[in-house]
Amino acid sequence: MPENPNETKLVNFAMANSTRRKIINFLENGSRSTGEIGEIIGEATLDFHLRILQQAGLAELEEETVKLSEYGKKFLKNKTGKAEERTADFSQARPVEIVEIRQLSPCIVDSSKLRASANMVPPPGGILKLLEPLFPRSNYSDGKNSLIIQKGEIITTIYGSGKISIRMIKNENEAKEELESLKSTINAAIAKGVAPAPRKKVRVELMELYKYLPQTNCGKCGEQGCYSFAIKLMARQIALDRCTLLKEPEYANNQEQLQVLADYI
Repeated sequence: MPENPNETKLVNFAMANSTRRKIINFLENGSRSTGEIGEIIGEATLDFHLRILQQAGLAELEEETVKLSEYGKKFLKNKTGKAEERTADFSQARPVEIVEIRQLSPCIVDSSKLRASANMVPPPGGILKLLEPLFPRSNYSDGKNSLIIQKGEIITTIYGSGKISIRMIKNENEAKEELESLKSTINAAIAKGVAPAPRKKVRVELMELYKYLPQTNCGKCGEQGCYSFAIKLMARQIALDRCTLLKEPEYANNQEQLQVLADYI
């Protein structure tokens, strides 16, 4: 940790730039080659940004490999730790109910499964983020104010407005069972009055994304290959629908898996 004002200013300067923050977050899951980082931010300014991160003591460069320094790791840990230290009290929240299921229709990626929508009343609003730790495989999105929950193949999305979308269900009865389980889990937590402690976020690995891509390197997405596509998908610089092959029937399950993984990035 920097102790003198000049070192602190250097770190603040380094992290004030969105490109350098993107590099640091990309390195959180392990060391990367300069080529991988260059594909995310562009080659033109790569050396400049890496030099700033090195001078701030946040990253280390060994030949063509970049990794977080020990201070960089502590910096990220402290950054996320501060957010996780918050305790959540939602004792004023009211129990929820699930309004009848509607719009039962075939799933886009697998016509043998169904999707449906429903409403939660009252709308969860501000407590939605606090519900994330209740579900083993879930992720809250600040931008969309939504909570995505995966249980086996079934994917449920709850929005702060109260709207619920549930996909990959076999029939209406299964949808009702899942929504009833959802309601029971949420109401049990509300009854206690205190949300569970935030858990560690689900980490998506680059190779996990690559595994579900077609791996044909067809170039139709505009990238050199599927690995390059995975890197940019990981950096949120490209949309999943740019891979047109995933729309083919043989890749339907891959697309569903990638859609879930992309929501966790």
